[in-house]
This record gives sequence, structure tokens and C-alpha cells, in this order.
Amino acid sequence: MSIFFLILILACNPSTKPADTTRTTAFQAGAASAVVNPPLGAFIAGDKQNRRFTGILDSLYAKAVVWYDGKTALAIVTVDCIGLLYPEVNKIRQRATELTKNIPLPASNVIISSTHTHSGPDVVGLWGKDYQHSGVDSVYLDFLIETAATQVSRAAQQLQPASVRYAETQFGDAWVQNICKEEIDRSVTILQITNKQGKNIASLTNFACHPTYLDAKFSQVSADYVAGFYRTMNRQLGGENLFLQGAIGGWVQPVDGEVSPEKAYRRGDELAAAALNSLQQSKRLTDSQLQIKTLPIRFKLENPAWQQLAAIGTIRRAFTDSVTTEVAWFAIGEAQFATHPGETAPFFGLETKKMMPTEGPKFVLGLSMDALGYILKPVYFDDATLPHAPYLTSMSVGKPTGPDLMRSLREVIPKSK
Repeated sequence: MSIFFLILILACNPSTKPADTTRTTAFQAGAASAVVNPPLGAFIAGDKQNRRFTGILDSLYAKAVVWYDGKTALAIVTVDCIGLLYPEVNKIRQRATELTKNIPLPASNVIISSTHTHSGPDVVGLWGKDYQHSGVDSVYLDFLIETAATQVSRAAQQLQPASVRYAETQFGDAWVQNICKEEIDRSVTILQITNKQGKNIASLTNFACHPTYLDAKFSQVSADYVAGFYRTMNRQLGGENLFLQGAIGGWVQPVDGEVSPEKAYRRGDELAAAALNSLQQSKRLTDSQLQIKTLPIRFKLENPAWQQLAAIGTIRRAFTDSVTTEVAWFAIGEAQFATHPGETAPFFGLETKKMMPTEGPKFVLGLSMDALGYILKPVYFDDATLPHAPYLTSMSVGKPTGPDLMRSLREVIPKSK
């Protein structure tokens, strides 16, 4: 029996608590996606500089889901790239608002998340010919911004009555490790949105692991293991299926022996199978009211390299003694989400989940709203003998960033009643 029919059976199970009918009638969702492959010859983000694409193994996507409860609209966009910086995030949000005409969707209600593939284009600037030359193709970046924003508008145009289910499981023991020998969150959390006929509109799956199977070893465009995840989810569910990267800093990697595209895809297939299998025991959200809170924040900038790279134009962003970014908390009924603006240590992801006052699913979205490098425990700045500490701290804004992030999230995440 296919996963699709199992989901239909579960949807009809009278033992499952029914959704609030008033909310369900008002609640709508839509989804859309588009390919965002860079041109051949573009610089590859991740690992060494001055690497260029020579082909395409699998396509990269910008995917969007829009929800509307009759009062509040909310959108989430995922992009297969190393990580979009805050200025580009805001360009997508503003353009999405301009393009979306049929519902009230303020830019603040558009959430942008990157999957962090290391086989995608340089959208930051660090991986060009050298540190004096940006690797960003401005024509491609404009295309990416417009395409991502357009998917929000397209998703909004496809709104239809919807209901939501969720499930959770554990995965990755065989190949995912925190190579800093610290905490790791192996949870897989999936939210599925279906229409009145029980067909998949979209699914959102949250899991934490660097997509770096192909990093520095291949010169083709790829979403890495996420591509295998997409193909299995698409084959089994249809609709749009989004991958939400988790807290991967400090340093959550695939540790899996010899690598190949086939192995990467297979691991993605296995992740999808774990998520789909968990849906056989899914629970329905008892509410579908939308809520969102965002908070612009400033992190103290202690790493002068960021300022230097901005000064010479390698990174096209203002870095002074501090840097402006943003965190967000949002909820769909009892499902809660919080964003992290970089590669956060799993410790911070686990602590964020503790903050969320819900008995429903909890999602921590790494590399969302920004891509400010590694966000580490302060001890990494005090003890250079810790595993990989010199490299990790060199790619960090500074020692206070992690604690400051946690303080900001405590401010934005509602307290339990």
C-alpha cells in the first residue's frame, strides 16, 4: 500500500481528533516552486575559492507556501543555496508583497530560509577568484530574488481550503554526526498541508545536517542529499515538498565514508522515507490560526574580517561595529517555528525548542532570514583546543552572538499561558 493511501486512511480514522471546523473552513494554503539553477561557469559556494560549475547533476529550487486564515497571511520560502544574506532576504520579502495582490501579505510576514547546499551558487561573495573579488553574479542574484518572490505570488493565487497534520521521528544515526563531539538534534519534524480531497498541497520537513556530500569533490549544480529527499517526497506525495534546514553549526556533517552523488541521493531518499513513515502516525492540528512576531536585532561585530570584506566589496553589505539582522517566531495553530540567522550550534536549537510553549511540533529554522556564519557557544572563543574552534570562530560574527540570539528569541517567542 502506498504512503498516499495510508495518509488517506489516517485522515478518515474516527479516533483522530477533528480539527476546529470554523478554523478549517477559513484556513487556506497554496504552494509553488521554480528552478533557480545558476549559469554554467558561475562560482560555486562552499569549500575552496575559484571553483566554477561545469554541469548540472540536479536542479535547485525556490519553493513557497502561503497560508491565509481569513485575517492573517503568512509565507515561507526555501531556496537551495548556501545562505541568503539579510539585504537579499528583504528584497525578496518586499517584492513578494508587491506581487501578491489577492491577500494582505506584509513583507514582515514572509519568511526566507536557505537549505545550505555547498553545490549551489555563491550568493554571498566569499567564493570568487580570491578574497579581493566577489563571487556573486549580480544578474543571477537579481533573477533569484525575482523568482523566489514570484513563487509567493503564485502560491497565493492557488489558495484553497486546507487542513494540517504533523508527525515527528528520529533519523540519521548511521551517517550524521556533530564532529565537535557535542549535542546533536536528530529529530525529523514534518508538517503536511492537504486539500479537501486529501491531496498534498505542500509538506515542510525540518532536519539538521550540512548538505556537503558533494562539497569540493564535484563541480556540478546539486542540492546534495536534499535532491534525493525531494524526488522521493514528490513521487510519494505530489504537491510541493520543502526542506527546512536545522541547527547545523558547531558542526553537524554527513560522516559516511566514500561519497558519490548516488550515495547522497540515497541518504536523501532515506530521510524522505523516515518522514513519510512518521506520517502514518500523524496528528491533526486542532487549530489553524496564524501568528507571527519578528524582531530586528543588532549583533556586536567582533570579527574584523567581515568589515574588511565589506569595505573592498567582496561582501556587499554594511558591516560596522555591529550588524543588523532579524529573528522570527510564527505559528500555525499549535505548530511553532523559530528562525536562526546562521549556522547555530545544536545546543541553541535544543534550547530554542524548550522556549516554545506548545504541545505541538516545534521547528527550528537555521540559515533563515540571514546567513551570518557560525553561531557558537562562547567557550569556543576562549579555548582554541576545542575541536575545530579556530576555523569555526574565524567564520563567526563574535562571542556574544549566541547568547544575544537566545535573548532575542526569548523576547519574540510568546510565554506559556
